[in-house]
Amino acid sequence: MDSLLIIIIRFKTKYGSNFVNLPLITKFKEMAKLKEGMKAPEFEGTDQDGKKVKLSDFTGKKVVLYFYPKDNTPGCTAEACSLRDNYQELLKKGFAVVGVSADSEKSHKGFASKYSLPFPLIADTSKKILNDYGVYGEKLMYGKSVMGIIRTTFIIDESGMIEKIISKVDTKNHSDQIFAFYK
Repeated sequence: MDSLLIIIIRFKTKYGSNFVNLPLITKFKEMAKLKEGMKAPEFEGTDQDGKKVKLSDFTGKKVVLYFYPKDNTPGCTAEACSLRDNYQELLKKGFAVVGVSADSEKSHKGFASKYSLPFPLIADTSKKILNDYGVYGEKLMYGKSVMGIIRTTFIIDESGMIEKIISKVDTKNHSDQIFAFYK
């Protein structure tokens, strides 16, 4: 949804002490505010092998759609390896796994190869999927406020509804977090 943001800039003129108010109007896209029970936004992207991947490909399966900041970083590697190490169990329980970050296909290819990741990693360099799911925004990193990917996992049910949102991801034990909801 597009919204308008109006900012009033007030400045002093060079001729005396009169102030001038100048409205600055800008259009911005509101960040998605997805909640459990809502329809998951359809997505389409390209994975590390150049294949198109879209949510509708997984109709009839539960999907672990996980968003992570960057390939080959300690937390993201731990998270991916937790999912890799428990991948067969996830499959047995009817889950498909899809990772998404803003890294390139080439970066994903190297990351998936280095850690033998058996699931697709979508290269969302345009940040469209990230924005549609509301996971690109302001976050704290080393005490500083920065724009980036907010690590989040969506569990989407067989009919495309958001069943669970995990916003406090335990990267080393992420699969256990998922399994805890499906005992």
